[in-house]
Amino acid sequence: MSKDYLKEFLPDLKEFEEKTIKFHKGELSVAEYKKFSGGFGSYAQRGGEKHMLRLRMAGGRLTKERLSFLLHACKKYQITFLKLTTCQSLQLHNLDPSILCPLMKESWMAGMISRGGGGDFPRNVMASPLSGVQKNEYFDVMPYAEAAGEYLMNFIKTVKFPRKLKVCFSNSMENETHATFRDLGFAANPDHTFNVYAAGGLGINPRLGICIAHNAAPENILYYIKAMVNTFVTYGNFENRAKARTRFLPDTMGPDGFVSAYNEMLKEIHASENLTFRVPVYSISKKKQGQPPQNKRILPQKQEGLYSVFYQPIGGNLTFQKVQDLYKLIEPMKNVEIRITPEEGIYIINCNGEEATMALEATKDGASSLFETSIACIGAKICQVGIGDSQALLSKCLETVRRENFADGVLPKIHISGCPSSCGSHQIGTIGFRGGIRQTLEGPKPAFAIFEGGCPYRGREVLAEMGKTIIADDIPQFLVELGKMVSSQNMTYETWIADNHDKLEKLIEKYTS
Repeated sequence: MSKDYLKEFLPDLKEFEEKTIKFHKGELSVAEYKKFSGGFGSYAQRGGEKHMLRLRMAGGRLTKERLSFLLHACKKYQITFLKLTTCQSLQLHNLDPSILCPLMKESWMAGMISRGGGGDFPRNVMASPLSGVQKNEYFDVMPYAEAAGEYLMNFIKTVKFPRKLKVCFSNSMENETHATFRDLGFAANPDHTFNVYAAGGLGINPRLGICIAHNAAPENILYYIKAMVNTFVTYGNFENRAKARTRFLPDTMGPDGFVSAYNEMLKEIHASENLTFRVPVYSISKKKQGQPPQNKRILPQKQEGLYSVFYQPIGGNLTFQKVQDLYKLIEPMKNVEIRITPEEGIYIINCNGEEATMALEATKDGASSLFETSIACIGAKICQVGIGDSQALLSKCLETVRRENFADGVLPKIHISGCPSSCGSHQIGTIGFRGGIRQTLEGPKPAFAIFEGGCPYRGREVLAEMGKTIIADDIPQFLVELGKMVSSQNMTYETWIADNHDKLEKLIEKYTS
């Protein structure tokens, strides 16, 4: 974060501290405090005694310097629980209110900003986690994501948004950041241009984005961002929060009307501002050394002799000890850094063969199968607005499924969200679950609505529709039964579902009737 932004934001901490004190004295309601604190990337956890802090970092870049700060902060403030998010952020949990302001200030000084991490602000800018090193990428989008993240800081104190604005960059057809269905997404093309998408999003009334520009020059991305800001502020719904996201604009204006209004804004900005920029070209120079073992978690980079190592902490959860282990691992490694994925995992990138072998060993406590890479939001035990206990459900599912010893791929990765907000991105999961309540003869019980068949892949995007609800306690057995059906045919779920969707439907009916 630039010194100018620090000078602008740091004075705000006094008001944050004052309101936090008032909240704990009972002078502010949960809703009143939430409305204010979200703008600082902090929320009171369920029960109101402890807090969380969300640290944004464009593209999920967790450099050595940032990891060093986290280690220092965890030691100093006795932080034991950290959560990776599907927006490539990092959340610190169970924080005492007395440490919030000093921790926030120190994190800002370390380049991890919480300002605008929640509330009605531009959120963390996302980028494909292997940008710059991925073999099949069209080009490196990370520099553009970082430039966009820096630029969007301009609007935090100068523009009132109807609600949050999410911007992202994708480097390939894998579309890991969901560029084709975010508020504003830049999807890379092979000719080093972007197709630009707008007015998409997950959550309540999900929408695929509208392509508002083809083959946009990368040096012009800030024009497209400013045009989106102006369009959202001019036409967004300030009266009804339920309809205050960009994805509702094509409903009220019509798709053609939205595109026309956006293009008019874009034309005006081109005529009145100079936002063209060029990013520096990065290169990686280090000694190639050693040959790592063959392992699905080790990915060769486009830089010959260098590798990325994938690590999925179960549930996206990190302990203080793991932060310490990761820093100890990468600190002596030249040019090595961590990238947070949009699915609550990490890559340790720019490793030579020997370093990749060491990283593989240091992260063996993570997911060992596709199913174990499943995603779950923080859930109702901590989140104020959560309905279902996502983390508890994932833990029970993993515990139950592990006893069956299914082959890898028999069950897919699942996505679990505790509420309609889709923090677990359940709407694009092969199988997704969304927390709720189901009425039974014994009374209301925790349950999760099932979603199936979602896909984020560019050109094949599918946003899954909500199905019936399954009692939470029955979901582990549902997955076991599904796994047995797939396993009996010696297939993976991906190959099985193509010809057996009717069997899945019958199984769902069995557990939802």
